Amino acid sequence: MVKKALIVSVLAALAAAPFSDPAPPKVDEAVIAAEAKPAAYDGLKFRGAPKALAAGAVTNDWPRFLGPAHNATSVETKLLKVLPAKLPVVWEAKKGSGYCAPAIVGGRLVLFHRVGDEEVVDCLEADTGLRFWKVAYASAYQDRYGYCDGPRASPVIDEGRVYTIGAEGVLHCIDLKTGHIFWKRKLLDEFKVAQNFFGVGSTPLVEGNLLIVNVGAPGGPSVAGFDKKSGKMIWGAGNEWGASYASPVPANFHGRKRVLLFAGGESRPPTGGLISLDPGDGKIDFEYPWRSRTRESVNASSPLQIGNQVFISECYGKGSALVEVQMDFSPKEIWTNAAFGTHFMTAIFKDGFIYGIHGHGPLDCPLVCLDAKDGQEKWRSEPEFEETVQTPGGPRKIKLSFNRASLTQVDGRTLVLTEFGHLLWIDLNPVGYKEVSRTWLFLAGETWTPPAISRGLMYVCQNSADMATKAEPRIICYDLREAQ
Repeated sequence: MVKKALIVSVLAALAAAPFSDPAPPKVDEAVIAAEAKPAAYDGLKFRGAPKALAAGAVTNDWPRFLGPAHNATSVETKLLKVLPAKLPVVWEAKKGSGYCAPAIVGGRLVLFHRVGDEEVVDCLEADTGLRFWKVAYASAYQDRYGYCDGPRASPVIDEGRVYTIGAEGVLHCIDLKTGHIFWKRKLLDEFKVAQNFFGVGSTPLVEGNLLIVNVGAPGGPSVAGFDKKSGKMIWGAGNEWGASYASPVPANFHGRKRVLLFAGGESRPPTGGLISLDPGDGKIDFEYPWRSRTRESVNASSPLQIGNQVFISECYGKGSALVEVQMDFSPKEIWTNAAFGTHFMTAIFKDGFIYGIHGHGPLDCPLVCLDAKDGQEKWRSEPEFEETVQTPGGPRKIKLSFNRASLTQVDGRTLVLTEFGHLLWIDLNPVGYKEVSRTWLFLAGETWTPPAISRGLMYVCQNSADMATKAEPRIICYDLREAQ
C-alpha cells in the first residue's frame, strides 16, 4: 500500500500544473535612511561585559533556526566546560509572546515576538542588547488552543536582509542595517490559506536567490520559491499537502542540491510527508507520505539529512522513518520505528546514532538513542532533578526532568536546554548518556525554543513567567566563554 501511494503521489506531483503568483509585491527601493546607532530602551538590563574570547576560539554566526548548518550543530569552541550554579548574564530584555529563536549575524541580533497587539521585529546589538531599530505591525492572531498569540517562525538573516513570517502569514523583507522594509506579503490572504492549528510556524529557507516557504495552499502550492529581493513567486510545487510546523532545510544528494520539507498540517483526512525538490525550478523528486491518522496531529520536526538518507519523525503514532534518496532521486524506505517519535525538536546524528526527545509531552519525554543502520532502539532514559524553590509558604522540593527539551551539538559535546530551564552538558554514546555538568537558569515552562550560540555567547528565550521569581518572559544573553 505504501509503494502504491508513493507512485500515485509522485505521478500527481509531476503532472501538477504550474502555479501563478496571486499578488506580486511592490518593492520599496527608496533611499534608505542612515544607519542608526544602538540605544537603550525600556526593559533592557545590562548585567556586565562577557569574558574575552579564549585564544584560538572558533566562532560562527547563527543566521537561522537550528543554526548555520540547519541541524542544531555549531563549530564554536572554547566554551565553558563546567556550568556554574549561576551562569553569568551579559544582558537581558523583556520579550513579548512567541516561540521564535533569535538570529545573529555580524554582531546584530534579530528578535521576533509579539508585544500587545503588534508583531515586532527588533534588531539588537548582540553584545549589549541595545536596539538599532524596530519594525512593528498589527496582529489579531489568537491561539485557539490557549497557547501564546505570538509568532512561531524564527527570523532569517541573509546578505544584509531579514526575513520574517508571522503567525498570520505576513512575510517581510527588511534591511538589516536600518529596518527599511523592502517588501511584504500577506500569504494567507493571497493564497487563500485557512489558519492552521497554531498559525504559521514554519521558518522560511534562503537557498541561493530564493526564499522558500511552506505555503500549504489548498490545491497547491504546498511550497513556493520567492525571489528573495523582489518577493515575486518564481515557482510553486505540490498540490496535496498543507503547511506543517517543520522548517524546510537544504540538502545535497549525489552532488546535486535539493530542499527537504516535512509537510502536513490541519486537514481532513490528515495528510503529509516528506517532499524532496530541486530548488532551481521547484520540480519535485518524490513525495513520501508520513503522517499520523490522528486529526489533531502535525509534522513539526525538521528533516535530518544523514549522507544520502533522510530521517523524519513525528510523535502522534507513525513515529520515525529513514528514507534513502537513490541515484534516480526516488525514495527507498530503509526502516521505520513507531516507538520513537519527536514532537517539535529536531533529532541529532552522532557517530552512527540518532538521539532525540520522544513524545508529545509534557510528561513522559525520554531521551532515546537509535542505531541509524536499522532503527533499533539502544536505550531510553528520563532523568529526574530534585530542586528546592522558595514559595510564599517556605521552601518546597520539586522534581523536574528533560520534558520537551532541545539538543545542540557544540564544542564536542551536547548541550541540553530543558523545558523548565535546566541547562546541561552531556556526553552521548550508544551505551547511555553521561551528565557532565548542569545548572538551572530559571523555573519557567514552555522553554521550547532552542538556544542560539554565537561568538561564545548563548541566547535563551524564557517564554513564560518564572514561577519562582515571577520574572516576566525575557531573552537572556549568557556568557558561555571559557576563561582565558
